[in-house]
Amino acid sequence: MGKAWKFGDNISTDLIAPGRYFHLRSNLPELAKHVLEGARTEFASLVRSGDFVVAGENFGLGSSREHAPVIINLAGAKAVLAKSFARIFYRNCINIGLPAITCNTDEIEEGDELELDMEQGIITNRTKGTELTFTPLPGVMNRILHEGGLVAYIKNHKSLEKI
Repeated sequence: MGKAWKFGDNISTDLIAPGRYFHLRSNLPELAKHVLEGARTEFASLVRSGDFVVAGENFGLGSSREHAPVIINLAGAKAVLAKSFARIFYRNCINIGLPAITCNTDEIEEGDELELDMEQGIITNRTKGTELTFTPLPGVMNRILHEGGLVAYIKNHKSLEKI
């Protein structure tokens, strides 16, 4: 279970991983201390392990900064829930082992306590006593996520053949 951190539409990779911290790209734990600083200055200092980033449309637009989803993950977020994602950002999330769930986020409010069931496609809002459904990810994506990302999957299986 984790807390919902609500963001709006069109959260770019520059808001997630501000360009002014470009020099920290080789020090991702340090860069994670600035995650989503462009959208909410206090987020990185308040987010806790298991929390959820919840957004509107087009989350992750802009440049294909692979470190954007990495630092969301390093900050402790369990998943990103959004109405829609930029295509490259979405794929980068899966590749690094961060669930990116497309769903209607209108009924989730800041601070709601959420639980995620990836296999059943259910987000339980413990605060409101409600459930949201989403289309479960395809088996291949779930397997990659379960292994901790694409690199871990390949290391564990020595190929992509079993995907």
